[in-house]
Amino acid sequence: MNHTQAYEITILPGTSRDGEKEGFDRIVIRPGDTLSIVGPTGSGKSALINDIEVLAQDDTATGRSILVNGEEPPEELVRDPAKKPIALITQSTRVIADLTVTRFLALHIQVRDTSSQDLIARTIALANEFTGEKIAASTRMTSLSGGQTRSLLIADAILIGQTPILLLDEVENAGINKERVITCLREYKKAVIFVTHDPYLALITDWRIVMKNGAVAGVLEPGNRERDIIGTVSGMDAFLWDLREKIRGGELIGDSGTAPASSKKAGVPA
Repeated sequence: MNHTQAYEITILPGTSRDGEKEGFDRIVIRPGDTLSIVGPTGSGKSALINDIEVLAQDDTATGRSILVNGEEPPEELVRDPAKKPIALITQSTRVIADLTVTRFLALHIQVRDTSSQDLIARTIALANEFTGEKIAASTRMTSLSGGQTRSLLIADAILIGQTPILLLDEVENAGINKERVITCLREYKKAVIFVTHDPYLALITDWRIVMKNGAVAGVLEPGNRERDIIGTVSGMDAFLWDLREKIRGGELIGDSGTAPASSKKAGVPA
């Protein structure tokens, strides 16, 4: 099996924290699908993506099982990281290897037995579409910010790992351009699952899973009424992204010019 083939993931129900069976028959995730997992803190969102990531077979606390292309996954898909069709990137994901970005990507290319002369440059360029903080090829992985790290790993999973299924756990808090990420994942026909508290991200995915008490409480497909407000929320999100980048760049908000952050002392009028 290789990562260029299509994969379909099926989630079979487990139980809630009270031991009650989840109220769905099966959830099927196909190539190109985008979905979000929502719910209060502690509702079981991370446990659900963990079940998917480990390809659970009724061997986790939730009792769920995950099928690949309608069947129990072969052992090599579960145990061999190079053959696993799933990549999990979380808010806390860090790279501890003190390598340059170029060397890090080159090693992954070697492991994947992939050949392309411009693959490293393309991966860095794609990562830079996701983050407002530009990544240089010579930067060491340990020096990257959280947003840069997650952006690079997403681009790496798309182009080098060619991973068909991505699990992204609250990565929007790392300063990532989520709309560009989703557009790109759709272009590459990736199935992507977001664990999120972000209303805009939840709205622009194809459908969402609602979690309560450790169990799936509902699967929602947005109707036309909900779709109508996406434009408004998109404008608000774009405004906040622009505002964040201006503040990071040392601009004074509401001023026609710009000024370095250190040019004035806090609380001292001009």
